[in-house]
Amino acid sequence: MRTVPTTTDYERMLREAALRVTRPRVAVLHAVHDHPHAETESIIGAVRGDLGGVSHQAVYDVLRALTAAGLVRRIQPPGSLARYEARVGDNHHHVVCRSCGVVADVDCAVGEAPCLSASEDHGFVIDEAEVIYWGLCPDCSAVPSS
Repeated sequence: MRTVPTTTDYERMLREAALRVTRPRVAVLHAVHDHPHAETESIIGAVRGDLGGVSHQAVYDVLRALTAAGLVRRIQPPGSLARYEARVGDNHHHVVCRSCGVVADVDCAVGEAPCLSASEDHGFVIDEAEVIYWGLCPDCSAVPSS
């Protein structure tokens, strides 16, 4: 069962990441936790529902700071808007619906991070692999094609 973080948890996360605790940062963390894989506009709407008149730029700045601190992860499947999630540090992957764009998490299929071994590492020390599976979600695959 997934535990729902509290405001105190969000404040602790910010302090542990050496970030100042502000109402916009707490509100954005809350929105990302409550709306996995949400795009920026949805996060702005959720934050405004919580705080009122927060600017677009303030939310963008907070998302950038939270991403840099490793508290949220930014994903951007090709042809899609950037999306944010609170599931960080486990190198999971995603499945994206080609029709409606819904995104879901996919755990690594085999082994430890990076889950996949590159055929040639070119001298890089690889610590992550990003895999995006594409297909139709259950709702879109149930719709008869015309």
